[in-house]
Amino acid sequence: MLVVDVTMKKKSDQISLIKLISLKNKKALITGSGAGIGKAIAHRFAEAGANLVLVDINFQNIAKVKENLGQFNVEVELYKADLSKSEEINSLWEKMKGTEPDILVNNAAIYPTKSFLEVDHPFLERVLNVNLNSVFWMCQNMIKSRLKKGGVIINMGSIEAVLPLKEGLSQYDISKAGVMALSRALASEYGRNDFRVNVLVPGGIWTQGTKNLAKEAMKLNFGVLKSGFEYRMRSPLGRMGNADEVACMALVLACDLSSYVTGALIVVDGGFLSA
Repeated sequence: MLVVDVTMKKKSDQISLIKLISLKNKKALITGSGAGIGKAIAHRFAEAGANLVLVDINFQNIAKVKENLGQFNVEVELYKADLSKSEEINSLWEKMKGTEPDILVNNAAIYPTKSFLEVDHPFLERVLNVNLNSVFWMCQNMIKSRLKKGGVIINMGSIEAVLPLKEGLSQYDISKAGVMALSRALASEYGRNDFRVNVLVPGGIWTQGTKNLAKEAMKLNFGVLKSGFEYRMRSPLGRMGNADEVACMALVLACDLSSYVTGALIVVDGGFLSA
């Protein structure tokens, strides 16, 4: 027989909103934090008081991010790593031994386009190593190192894995579908170890990557033009999102505002999938 505790806390026992959203005394590791969504997440987490571990293959980029975060009274560690290589992931966690993060954000990803019929083994392997395998190994290291402490894991999915829009991204689509499946499996398996594992599922977000696609459109790449036009036409909000709009949802998932949320796919797409 299922017994449900319906006891409500007194209003005076409720935690204040300021404390709920705070990440003070927490450490957050963010991959791909040198630009775009990862950079925006780093800014919001620092604003909330988290100490940061910024990981990117481009050290110069994360060094600039650290400089821009100087306005916040937080510690920022920098690590250059090629996440397509499991040995570099293991080395990263070995360096952090004893000071592992409370929060892990697996944001790093690549999305090169190529016709399905032209994809070869090295190309597919590279995409899967960066987008999916790195998430697997990062999560494994996180859970191993904090098995008795618990923690928060936020993985980055994509609406492309749910409803493919652009041609030439089959390899990207399957990598993100894998991330979403992995996240839900880990949420189910390690919830009792006090881990919360959720997925952010961004739609069309205006970042440097999408700006580069826009440059392709300016060169009369009609496939890109068509994709961008179709997205805006379908989206109920009629626009692209920005990186900070994803970062704000990442903050919600990282803090105690979402203390009873795990195994969830949180879509940030301006309503695209519901239209």
